[in-house]
Amino acid sequence: MASPLTKLAFLVVDDNANMAHIVKTILKNFGAVHIYEARDVAEAFATVRQYAIDIVFLDYNLGFMDGIEFIKMMRNASDSPNPYLPIVMLTAYTEQHRVAAARDAGTTEFCAKPVTAMEIYRKIVEVIEHPRPFVRAGSYFGPDRRRREDEAYSGPERRAGRPGFTAEPQAAAG
Repeated sequence: MASPLTKLAFLVVDDNANMAHIVKTILKNFGAVHIYEARDVAEAFATVRQYAIDIVFLDYNLGFMDGIEFIKMMRNASDSPNPYLPIVMLTAYTEQHRVAAARDAGTTEFCAKPVTAMEIYRKIVEVIEHPRPFVRAGSYFGPDRRRREDEAYSGPERRAGRPGFTAEPQAAAG
């Protein structure tokens, strides 16, 4: 039986050729066949415009423009081909302020390097089987940062009445 990942297109964005090779090899071992690679933000954005990418694995530190800039472009640029694109940040820069910056830019998932095949698999499963709705609130557009409902909360929807807030369902990858 063929892997369900044969139908998905992945983009690996990393300026380190060895790391990109590791991630691509892991994806191939899962059965992925449509894997694209980019070394910087400009190349990544051009690739997403040219191909129907389903999931991006993105490094934080890419030189001139970092992964945060790519996320912001994908989520907010008027010429973005897919603002809802699932983006998994892969990085060795795991300080709290960097994790918060990735979250606040609209990353879908966050994964610390060194990565394992199991962790990459978990991120793919999370993106496909548990897509979060997208939220537009003020200057933020991206996946809802809340991952679970607070069962103890019994008041009105906290965000629903706020100006500029809308929840937008995300289409599942594939």
